[in-house]
Amino acid sequence: MTAAEELLSIAERATSYDGVEPFSEQTRLALRHTAPEHVITSDGVVVAGAHVADDGAVELVVDPAHRRHGFATRIVQGVLEQRPSARFWAHGDLPAAQALAASAGMTAVRNLWRMSRAVEAAPPIESPTVPTGFTARTFTAGDEDAWLDLNRRAFAHHPEQGRMTRADFDERAAEPWWDPAGLILVVDDATGELAASHWTKIEAGQHDTGEVYVVAVDPGHQGHGLGKVVTALGLAHLAARGVIHIDLYVEGDNTAAVATYRRLGFASDSVDVMYAALGA
Repeated sequence: MTAAEELLSIAERATSYDGVEPFSEQTRLALRHTAPEHVITSDGVVVAGAHVADDGAVELVVDPAHRRHGFATRIVQGVLEQRPSARFWAHGDLPAAQALAASAGMTAVRNLWRMSRAVEAAPPIESPTVPTGFTARTFTAGDEDAWLDLNRRAFAHHPEQGRMTRADFDERAAEPWWDPAGLILVVDDATGELAASHWTKIEAGQHDTGEVYVVAVDPGHQGHGLGKVVTALGLAHLAARGVIHIDLYVEGDNTAAVATYRRLGFASDSVDVMYAALGA
């Protein structure tokens, strides 16, 4: 078993122990073909480690059976020695993560909210009417590059989402959860261009929960209410698939998006916090 595979195994145990996944989807995918840069072993067995993304975002995990030995502190110090501007995700912002950040002189620089709602809760999930001049359809083969162009425009200033490449898309489309019918597109009838999209997700083997995976609206098509419409279309799709709960992630400072999701029945569930050294 490689160090990356051992680290992914530790992440599974940590998820069961903490009730929070220590690694994002991006990190789990990256560890399939990238060795972790910072690993701690004990008696030849990996007990802790971290993945450092190209942009300096860090996710780390310590095996629940090997905690309280300062391993997380060693990893944080080692990363900061090499990359003083590194930023560390604390998924769920658990008390131990808060204490670690404080001891390392780090402060919160970003909040990512998880919001959720029950399908049967109010307001009811209904399929909306698409505005005149636009048509909704599902993804078909050949839409990949057009979707990526839309995604880049919609997330031009987003630290992760706006950099998605064709390879990133193809990797996700090869996952067991991929369903072309779950990627809903709104097309401008006059130009044929994609104006908005809602990529939904139902993890393989987790049929009770659906996710608002990515909602994108072309900045040039704002003002038509397409964000709310395409979001509602995706929610209706997930409800039709029989999920009981729907989750989503949204930047805590995106007040417009948070307000839209609250109107659609979502409430804050948990928060992921990114920490960085003071002045970094």
